[in-house]
Amino acid sequence: MRSASVGAVLTGALTLCGSVLAAPAAHAAETDVVIKKVSVNGGKSIVLGTSRTESFTISVTASDDSGIKNGGFLQLLWEKGDAFWSFHGKPKCTAASATTSTCKLSVKLDRDLDLPRNTMAGLWDVYVQLESKDGDRYGDVYGTHPVKRRSTLSTDAGPEPVAKGKTITVTGKLARANWDTYKYAGFASQSVGLQFRPKGSSTYTTVKTVKSDAAGKLKASVKATSDGYWRWSYAGTSTTAALKSAGDFVDVR
Repeated sequence: MRSASVGAVLTGALTLCGSVLAAPAAHAAETDVVIKKVSVNGGKSIVLGTSRTESFTISVTASDDSGIKNGGFLQLLWEKGDAFWSFHGKPKCTAASATTSTCKLSVKLDRDLDLPRNTMAGLWDVYVQLESKDGDRYGDVYGTHPVKRRSTLSTDAGPEPVAKGKTITVTGKLARANWDTYKYAGFASQSVGLQFRPKGSSTYTTVKTVKSDAAGKLKASVKATSDGYWRWSYAGTSTTAALKSAGDFVDVR
């Protein structure tokens, strides 16, 4: 498979050899380096579409009585058998005190870089390797972080205007990024909520739930009771990002 070697900007894909993954350090229990906080993409899922223009940051705060040496190695890794994909590189460490530093790796995808495969969507390992100024080392998988396929969701409600009490039909389409083809495709058999927000209100309420058809299309009929906005709301899955469509206003007369 492929991997991404990154610095401040990710510029290409490289074959990942085993020596890159091997941690020269022992686990946390055998070192004085203490990992205080790890944050990937600000705690939000990493969502990748097909344009390869996304970016995210891996940030690690660590301490040691001698201080943290600048550099190290941070990695976001999917691995199964002989197949793997990795975003990794050397972070920049900034000292907050004599003992504590925050090390950040900025990842910015490039149009020349391949995307992972669809089967890789889900939880990825977060690997942290840091060294103290007196030679103590930490090297371990600290936790996991979700990497998901981007979704799109459209809404069209009509007819409009419509007489009060008459039926309106709300349609739409749920699609998600296909990392294998670099295109978006309809997402079938997904439960999607139809929501309504009355004019003058800021709150949407779910009116009914329908399932997307084989092409990802959505359709529901409801009675028109008052002016307001209609939208679709998708909760997402472990591999596909959640999304709410823009509201479509219907004038009820």
